Amino acid sequence: MEALFGTPRLAELLPRVRDFVSRELLPLEADHHRRPWAETFHLLDVKRKLVRQENLWGLHLPKSEGGLGLTLCEFGQLSEALARAPFYGHYTFNCQAPDIGNMELLARFASEELKNRFLHPLCEGNIRSCFGMTEPDLAGSNPTRLATTAVRDQDEYVVNGHKWFTTGADGAAFCIVMAVTNPDASPYQRASMLVVPTTTPGFENMRNIPVFGEAGGGWASHAEIRLTNCRVPVAYRIGQEGDGFRLAQERLGPGRIHHCMRWIGISEKAFDLMCQRAATRELEDGVFLGHKQFIQSFITQSRIEIDAARLLVLRTAQKIDEQGAAATREDISGIKYYVANIMLAVLDRAIQTYGAAGLSDQTLLATLYQHERGARIWDGADEVHIQSMASGILKKYGLRKPETGGSGKK
Repeated sequence: MEALFGTPRLAELLPRVRDFVSRELLPLEADHHRRPWAETFHLLDVKRKLVRQENLWGLHLPKSEGGLGLTLCEFGQLSEALARAPFYGHYTFNCQAPDIGNMELLARFASEELKNRFLHPLCEGNIRSCFGMTEPDLAGSNPTRLATTAVRDQDEYVVNGHKWFTTGADGAAFCIVMAVTNPDASPYQRASMLVVPTTTPGFENMRNIPVFGEAGGGWASHAEIRLTNCRVPVAYRIGQEGDGFRLAQERLGPGRIHHCMRWIGISEKAFDLMCQRAATRELEDGVFLGHKQFIQSFITQSRIEIDAARLLVLRTAQKIDEQGAAATREDISGIKYYVANIMLAVLDRAIQTYGAAGLSDQTLLATLYQHERGARIWDGADEVHIQSMASGILKKYGLRKPETGGSGKK
């Protein structure tokens, strides 16, 4: 697939990234189901050295941090290429979630002290990080409702709370925690973001939460975190007090581009596997799966949907590059909802094409479905994005918010 929003930089980088993924990472998939996570980490750390040797390290970083300063639209297309090795590509290039979002956040809004202590080692790949916003007792789709608190005590904050689905906390050096610092302020100015080192007394990683029975490890884990009287310096706050919601929106906008382009890469992988199966699986003499009309429908529908999704995401990325995330809220909700569903539909069709083999470890299809079903929930459930997008559209037509709690009664 050629670059759709091509630039000279992309024309030079994209073939090199694709070649690296094909040459160094795809062969690792043959033993994916038999290899422990610790061994995978070791193998990928070796591959990381090769990335550096080939001058491909830091593709996502701004020029201020030694990167190329690629636009979101440019990097998004590299991200799709990395997703062709979905469990290896982004980590090998040090741009896996949630680290990439944390790097972007710290690079734009952190003090020089925080950058020196946390951002620079993160950019070098010497440490990993996690992001703590979602809580088990409150709706994760509403970042204005948080029970975690950070109470000022002279030059420190005392943090108490309970987080879960904190991606990548297993082995992370620090967590960016969203906590209420101004309980009496407006809902959008109550919270702040604090860098909390995971070695801080009172920071407890309780467990890696199994997702469809798989707990994962490292950056591919989702942890439950307890914070009990964790003391961190006021200087570890990102931005101003009360900026938490605004920073979350700044982080999640580009983050959804990263997610969506990765999902498109996974969709392309599933599409390839489906087509290979259709073209080679013989049902009877001279009759292959690909001769069947319903399989042809799978292939045609998937091809059109993937291509449409890519255009939609890259258009949104370009708009963020030009106008910022705040001006692109409806588009961001649209791609988050649409692309997650497209990816899962393509994976489902590919599994169906393989039959019972698609449920096994013969391919990565079942593992990918298990790992990615959460796409319709992470970063806001489908239903939230549908409602948000529709509300934004209808507001332009003059629809006001209901005067009461939605019951219609005054």
